Amino acid sequence: MSMMQQNQSRLTAWAHSGLRGESITREDALSILTDESIPLLPLIHTAGRVREASFGRDVLIHQLHNVQSGACPEDCGYCGQSQHSDAPIQAYRLKQREEIIAEAQAAKDNGAYRYCMVLSGRGSSDEEIDHMAECIAEVKSRFGLRTCLSAGLLDEAKAKRLADAGLDRLNHNLNTSERHYEQICTTHTYTDRVNTLAAARAAGLDLCSGLIVGMGESYEDLVDVAFRLREFEVPSIPVNFLVPIPGNRVNNAVLNGQPITPQLVLRVLCMFRLVNPKAEIRIGAGREGHLRSMQALALHPANSLFVDGYLLTRGSTTRDTIAMIIDAGFEVRLDGHWPEELSRFVEHVRAGGSTAFDIDHSGEIIRDDRKRLRNARLREDPSPTTLRINGVEV
Repeated sequence: MSMMQQNQSRLTAWAHSGLRGESITREDALSILTDESIPLLPLIHTAGRVREASFGRDVLIHQLHNVQSGACPEDCGYCGQSQHSDAPIQAYRLKQREEIIAEAQAAKDNGAYRYCMVLSGRGSSDEEIDHMAECIAEVKSRFGLRTCLSAGLLDEAKAKRLADAGLDRLNHNLNTSERHYEQICTTHTYTDRVNTLAAARAAGLDLCSGLIVGMGESYEDLVDVAFRLREFEVPSIPVNFLVPIPGNRVNNAVLNGQPITPQLVLRVLCMFRLVNPKAEIRIGAGREGHLRSMQALALHPANSLFVDGYLLTRGSTTRDTIAMIIDAGFEVRLDGHWPEELSRFVEHVRAGGSTAFDIDHSGEIIRDDRKRLRNARLREDPSPTTLRINGVEV
């Protein structure tokens, strides 16, 4: 049997496993990352077949907001909010309810399927949990948005209070493998993170847990994370790719000793899809910079993504992302009614209209000549201040 025939046989077997909801083997998962004889486009097609079996052609849009920034005592090397980072961010206390609700309204208006809130710090106090429970209940009742909260290390009692308020999911990423964990963080352990996932599950919360690719780990580390998340039956897996931020200890995106390429990003996403065939695989931070012109191909293994940034760095706008999704032949998923202005924009793109134009509230097409910065942007709240990063004003 020729190499081409062998690879075709493997891809067919992987597709059949995924369509049955079964994982590929660890050996096969590792080969996706290491064996360049496995052709990329047929691999993407295989992962796409498995993705469509559970999610069709829908793409879920999520919007992420910091509700508390900086002043974190942890030493996570990838994070600009750590007290050990020299990244020029402004720390701010937990936002008031009115501001969090206003951001949820904006997320709804931008077509977000889920509103994701993030608190910096090792873990949330009782007062912070009470505050977020109140905000979550109001977001659910007023906007009907699904909600996700990242609040650091939690025990079951705190997780239960959030569940009772209506929280849909708790986000707590494993970030990397147990083997590699001490290389990126020493102020808490991998076991601490696993215990938080177990507490959230015991409290009845859905889980959202993923990783950051490119922190100096090996291919074997990525496979370890993929299978650990499968053991937890995590339904939502954000796959982030390191966005280097000057001032962070971990600021060089390297995987298995090599720079991350668009082709490797696609292989990582395909591997996670075939190990976790029924999970929501979300393209997280870094998709714009690491995938570049190949972003649309990632929608075949992945079925969700973030818009409008990643806490500390800027991402593609909602409209640019929607246009990419539609142009690639996929459908944007939004529960309920589209906001009117966004609905007109979607229909405009579906009809083949140019995405260089916006639509105003009267329905007229107007030229959008605004230049949007694509550089990293560090968020300033509650009162924005101009920053410069590498000589670029952001």
